[in-house]
Amino acid sequence: MVPVPPPRGWRRRGKCARCWAQGGIPLVPVLGCPPPWHPMGSALCLQGGLRVLEALAASGLRSIRFAKEVPGLRAVVANDCSARATDLIGRNVAFNGVGALVTPSMADARMLMYQCKADREPFDVIDLDPYGSPAHFLDAAVQAVSEGGLLCVTCTDMGVLAGNNAETSYSKYGAVSLKGKFCHEMALRIILHSLDRRANCYQRFIVPLLAVSADFYIRVFVRVFTGQAKVKASASKQALVYHCVGCGTHHLQRMGKATAHGNGFKYGAATGPPVGPTCEFCQQRHQLGGPIWAEPLHDVPFVQRVLAALERSPQRFQTQERMQGVLSGIAEELSDVPLYYTLEGLSSTVHCNTPSLLQFRWGHPKTTSLAHPCTPKPHPAPQIQSCTPTSIPAPQALSCPSKSTPIPQTPSETAPLCAPPSSALLHAGYRVSLSHACRTAVKTDAPPAVLWDILRCWVRLHPVKRERLTDTSPAARILAVEPTLQASFAIRADANPSSRKRGLKRFPENPEAFWGPKARAKAGGGISPSLQEKRKQLQNKRTQRSQGADPEPSPCKRHKEGRCLQEGELPLAPPRPGAASCPH
Repeated sequence: MVPVPPPRGWRRRGKCARCWAQGGIPLVPVLGCPPPWHPMGSALCLQGGLRVLEALAASGLRSIRFAKEVPGLRAVVANDCSARATDLIGRNVAFNGVGALVTPSMADARMLMYQCKADREPFDVIDLDPYGSPAHFLDAAVQAVSEGGLLCVTCTDMGVLAGNNAETSYSKYGAVSLKGKFCHEMALRIILHSLDRRANCYQRFIVPLLAVSADFYIRVFVRVFTGQAKVKASASKQALVYHCVGCGTHHLQRMGKATAHGNGFKYGAATGPPVGPTCEFCQQRHQLGGPIWAEPLHDVPFVQRVLAALERSPQRFQTQERMQGVLSGIAEELSDVPLYYTLEGLSSTVHCNTPSLLQFRWGHPKTTSLAHPCTPKPHPAPQIQSCTPTSIPAPQALSCPSKSTPIPQTPSETAPLCAPPSSALLHAGYRVSLSHACRTAVKTDAPPAVLWDILRCWVRLHPVKRERLTDTSPAARILAVEPTLQASFAIRADANPSSRKRGLKRFPENPEAFWGPKARAKAGGGISPSLQEKRKQLQNKRTQRSQGADPEPSPCKRHKEGRCLQEGELPLAPPRPGAASCPH
């Protein structure tokens, strides 16, 4: 296969070398982003090949890559509503020699998909990658895709989906977003809910293959099927989210329920709510968000097949390491646990020190087999062990969490201070995993009461200053309760995920400062000034004065509040009006 020659470090919208140099399409610099290939050959198998639509093609580079890199294609339609973009698509198609497969099209994407639905010529794959929200394309897309076809949808309006504009999220996607630690995964579940809800209107439903939160956008891959019986179960796949504003505890309330009834299922309304008027842990109020998709985000066997395909072709993609790291993290996630907590979110609630991902969460990789002084002895019931050190000869000493006795340390390896919270969850009999959407995520099936009991046990080893906590603060109310679960902090080797043991790049850093979507294209062509340029232009605009004009004296803050005293006046004298006589 001959690779398409895009300019180094640039991708969509305007990815091809010619288009990048001559076109006025807005560009997004992406270094190390996953290429827009899809394992469509393993997902779909149709006689005669696949029919693909890139509804918002811009320069058409993604369609060209489809034609050159994906086998088994019958036709690719590269559509854009801009005449200039359509001309660039034609030139790029001719330049890359894929005119036999790629057909340029100039039309409104929605009308094109509706027309294909009316002509009974659906597309097997539809790719939607707009600038911002894809909400107004979803209704046409779920109708224009074939039975079992693939929808690839990208959202870059993360400010809306992550909770900054909850009312806008509801108007676009039919769900209220919440500004919590789990906002990136909630964004994925909101777009899946919106896709399923729109598909249900036409007796169709979705099956997610992969949902990824990366950089400043999210991207989901779903298959669409038709079935009236399966559509009835859609209500039980959606859930409302109760999120405490004090401690951050969240609960899910399913919209419907499905119970086994003979050879089938019986559907009905769910019962609830799962919470009281206030939070049971901190007595604060709840925020209500959703509905969101409450079923698994990924098809794990499908993800494993993609990983196997990557291992068979290690030199095929330049972003091989990142793709393998992200997909490995996705394969390790708990698929049946919606949303997650974060280490810093839990620790900041009770004002204790945040466990280190290296020492506290998994333990030092060199010392997982080292007998640590804090390791509890075998006992029928788990106990919190004291941090009393054993006699191990060492040239140096590291302070213990009790701050009274030293922990031995060798020059080559350091014993961890205490075991990770994930190990405590595993000892308690619960499952725990990471999330690809957040590097400090704690995704577990343990109820919130168990998490706060573990935090209470952690605070015993790492005390907080209770005198600084107000009686009504979430930390004071949570720590005032004695734990019913005595957590065991013995390090477990299985708390360290396989992707981390292999050193995969699961959370790559941003390649440059101010990483994010660039400015939207102007209506008449060209690119709008960047956010940094606007900031520089508007800097100090309110404090700039015309040259030669004397600045007017402004009253001080005390004068505005009526507390400014003149020289020689008694403290109780009323302030004199006028800014010129104000000594401040």
